[in-house]
Amino acid sequence: MTFPGGTSLSRLTVYTGSCADGLSGGTPHLHTASTEAYVVTGGTGALHTLDTSGFRETPLKTGDTVWFTPGVIHRAVNHGDLQVLVIMSNAGLPEAGDAVMTFPPEILESVESYKKAAVLQDPGEDAVARRRDLAVEGFATLTKAARDGDFAPLEAFYAAAVQLVRANVPAWREIWQTTVAAQTTRTAEILKALDSGDPAHLRDGGVLSAPQSDTAGWGMCGRLRTHDTRNPEQPGGPL
Repeated sequence: MTFPGGTSLSRLTVYTGSCADGLSGGTPHLHTASTEAYVVTGGTGALHTLDTSGFRETPLKTGDTVWFTPGVIHRAVNHGDLQVLVIMSNAGLPEAGDAVMTFPPEILESVESYKKAAVLQDPGEDAVARRRDLAVEGFATLTKAARDGDFAPLEAFYAAAVQLVRANVPAWREIWQTTVAAQTTRTAEILKALDSGDPAHLRDGGVLSAPQSDTAGWGMCGRLRTHDTRNPEQPGGPL
């Protein structure tokens, strides 16, 4: 049984160190199919976003919760020890390439050129910084154009993003069917049982856990410690 709603959980420590534009934080990107939520658990910062309504800066502090839907380019900016619990819809899709970073247009022209820039061959601070600065460069161009009232570059980025992920859709559909769709179907079955007065599903109740990863990975926005919500464990035995 996957985590409620077919969502995924990870703990994010947003990157420090100056980017190409002098700010400190993560790599601008969007998700083509999934909604992402930030629950701020420590520190301060800001969420920089760009969509068809324009550029926006949303302050972040401990206790804040914000979320953004597919198509919103977002960037976490660290003002001081920013710590976030990240909740993603469609668990499995973001890990399978749902995110597209805002690289300059020439890099977005093919899957091969995009992967060359996106995949960290030698993960570490230097490689992450190079990838991040490349995305910041593209993000700055998109943001400037939008502020000038020109959304054509953003539309071109959207079109390129769709082409980059299009071949993944059949595999994504299978992931979605075994997580989100399966849970929705299960809820429909439970409601039908409740409506008929049948308590059978209550006998299948249990407690599950998804331990945090032992090491922090190099994510787009910071160091990530993931929880394997698609393969939970059953802690202990029956009471």
